[in-house]
Amino acid sequence: MTGSGEPGAGADGGAGGTCLCGRCPHGARAGHQKAVAAFIALREEFAAGRGVPAGLAHSAGAARQWVSDELALSAQGLAARGAAEGVAWLAVVRRRTVLVVWGAVVALLIGQALTAIGGGWTPGRTAGLVAAVVPALGLTVAAWRQHAHGGALAPLVGVDGRLSTSRTVAAGWALLAFYAVLMAAVRLAIAGAGGGAREYLLGGGELAPSAGLLTVLAVGMAVAVAAHGLVAGRVRAGRAQKVSAERPRAVDLLADDNGRGSWTDAQYLLLNAVVIAFALVRLAGQPGQLPRVPWGLAALVALSGAAYLAGKALEGGRPVILSVVRARELGDLAAPIRTGDDIEIRGTGFVPPGAGTPDRLARTVVRIGGVHVPVPLVPVSGGFGNPTDGVLTVPVPVDVEPGRVEVCVVTAAGVETDGYPIDVQD
Repeated sequence: MTGSGEPGAGADGGAGGTCLCGRCPHGARAGHQKAVAAFIALREEFAAGRGVPAGLAHSAGAARQWVSDELALSAQGLAARGAAEGVAWLAVVRRRTVLVVWGAVVALLIGQALTAIGGGWTPGRTAGLVAAVVPALGLTVAAWRQHAHGGALAPLVGVDGRLSTSRTVAAGWALLAFYAVLMAAVRLAIAGAGGGAREYLLGGGELAPSAGLLTVLAVGMAVAVAAHGLVAGRVRAGRAQKVSAERPRAVDLLADDNGRGSWTDAQYLLLNAVVIAFALVRLAGQPGQLPRVPWGLAALVALSGAAYLAGKALEGGRPVILSVVRARELGDLAAPIRTGDDIEIRGTGFVPPGAGTPDRLARTVVRIGGVHVPVPLVPVSGGFGNPTDGVLTVPVPVDVEPGRVEVCVVTAAGVETDGYPIDVQD
């Protein structure tokens, strides 16, 4: 495969025959990994004090800004490689999702064929197979139509590019209900007029026996809609910060935007998975009827959904400046803030969840009066010492007029803090 992902690359796009093109999944992954390794090496070199031009060594501020600009430029290339890998990954997921869906249909067919030995093929087995093939065909068409968004997984991905726990749970209940109703419909269509089979099948769809399933289905749908509206409303009001992910990951179902485990997400997903498994067992024991979900389990699902929504209502928050002080080097005398000095902004929420990547850290800006100052990237071994979630250090530019001015922080999510007044001396 011809690669063109790296300058000076050979016909294979990289050393040792490794494809780095960005157009195939393997090349996109390899190119991104190489870009990550190159960025880490550059950051560690700067963190060790090497690589700064000799002409800038006399000025700590100029050297810091040059290093920050070099890292920001390298981070842009790294982000482009990450985006290419995300697109290639979605194409792989689309194909693998279709394979998994049809693999499940084939497994069902094999299982039914094995259990039919001795007892013969029954209308119930036909209904179960047809009820599995129809949604598989629908998912295949959806995967083809949504090939650029993850195929059949596209409805499960939120607007922030992450897998949504609430959408996944709602989809699980919807698929279960669809499968059960379709199986009952097929069995009803092929059932004979005698023997009470039709009355049995029709009775399984009455409101009383299926009320528990309808309740958990309604709870799942309501939680998905409420969670989307709640998060979107808080983001629009500036009470929460959202940064898009490079691509959806399975861990999104159990973790927050930073990738840390989330108790509210985990308990909601796992509890619903267990109840869905319970309903499937009931459906296997009484095929052709909607599975009966006990009211106790339905209430448990509702409580779990309430806890999930409460977590969504409380997570995150807007950035806040608590104090601004003059950054003092060892040996410096106490002095007021003047133009050219570094100031240390202390607070919380300066790095939104999921914005810890270098390209997003470089988007953090501090507004001092009417001047917007990009926050310099300060590399340290293993990461960055500036910016951090609780502390930012920026220079006061000479364009700032002496007097009382306001300091505001604009995060990578585009959320701005309230102004914090400081006095700048001549």
